[in-house]
Amino acid sequence: MTSPVRVRGNGFFQGTLAHSNEFDSARIFDTTLRDGEQTPRTSFDYDDKREIAAVLDEMGVHVIETGFPANGPDEFEAVSDIAAATDTTTCGLARVVESDVDAAIDSGVDMIHVFASTSDVQIEDSMHATREEVVDRSVDAVQQARDAGVEVMFSPMDATRTDPDYLAEVLEAVDEVGVDWVNVPDTCGVATPTRYMELIEFVTEHTDARVDVHTHDDFGMATANAVSGFVAGASQAQVSVNGIGERAGNAAFEEVVMAVESVHGVDTGIDTTRIAELSRMIAEKSGVPIPSNKPVVGDNAFSHESGIHAAGVIENAETFEPGVMTPEMIGAERSIVLGKHTGTHAVREHLEDAGYAPTDDEVRAVTKRVKSYAAGKEAVTPEKLAAFAAEVGVEEARERTEVRT
Repeated sequence: MTSPVRVRGNGFFQGTLAHSNEFDSARIFDTTLRDGEQTPRTSFDYDDKREIAAVLDEMGVHVIETGFPANGPDEFEAVSDIAAATDTTTCGLARVVESDVDAAIDSGVDMIHVFASTSDVQIEDSMHATREEVVDRSVDAVQQARDAGVEVMFSPMDATRTDPDYLAEVLEAVDEVGVDWVNVPDTCGVATPTRYMELIEFVTEHTDARVDVHTHDDFGMATANAVSGFVAGASQAQVSVNGIGERAGNAAFEEVVMAVESVHGVDTGIDTTRIAELSRMIAEKSGVPIPSNKPVVGDNAFSHESGIHAAGVIENAETFEPGVMTPEMIGAERSIVLGKHTGTHAVREHLEDAGYAPTDDEVRAVTKRVKSYAAGKEAVTPEKLAAFAAEVGVEEARERTEVRT
């Protein structure tokens, strides 16, 4: 059931959390087609990638990371075709390996994202290299991409577990050869908002490049960390739709965008009314279902069952919703759910929407039946509500009007 939205003005910005703007702009870099596809047991085929990229392009994201061009001919073809068909800046991933960078250049993307491990554990046991070799290879890869005339982003992978002095050394080295963007990856999701802000401030002291953030959700802090990155001075955040990605996933596109737009009041330029549509598309194509309680896009995000909450929302949606984020803003609908915790206001609303004209006594009688039925873990469907109405003798609005006339 959909309820009308009544806007009376939300007290959020004048209330206990009133604040001045912590940042004025925010760019969104979508990595659904790259890191999102690295979700275990997830794979997008060529058509999936083209369709997803087209929607992201239409919505106005700032960068689409299309994939890893060196990862084989199928991946290369998809990346190349998306780059040719897309108005949005497209990006291809590359290790600090000459052939990877060549593949990214040949794919025709607008930006090349090169990365190298900088934490000692990854340098030694993943790259099997030395600190000096990582610096040299990073500089060479950035220079190779720069010479090709494309934008270059460099990621010191596992930055949040990297020795600060060494991180500064790497950043300053790639800065000297003209890197355009520095991405700060919380590769294993160990950052906290306060510590991540401090890291972003540290990074900005050691590079003239624009700063981008990439946060993982191992401890459920990816969105908070990404937004904290903006507060600390980052220009852009990497996100994936529904938060899919390695392990517990990435900062979720829908959460970061709506937090920036609604809580911080910053216009991203993205068409948020297509977020629900995009979320459903990714859930279907990735095979990763959307949890009911998922922020922004879950079935329960704008659903209300509790009697107090439902009654308040029927009167004014801002009573028990953020107010600064409405279902219409993301292309979704509000619902008042009938269940064990339902009150009379919700039952009356459902009955009237179904064409009935119940009396107060009838509403109470139907409510009693709804609560008892739902307590047995049964769903109260429209058909079941109609059966309860018939048991109580609730008349349709037309019939009651005819009797009165």
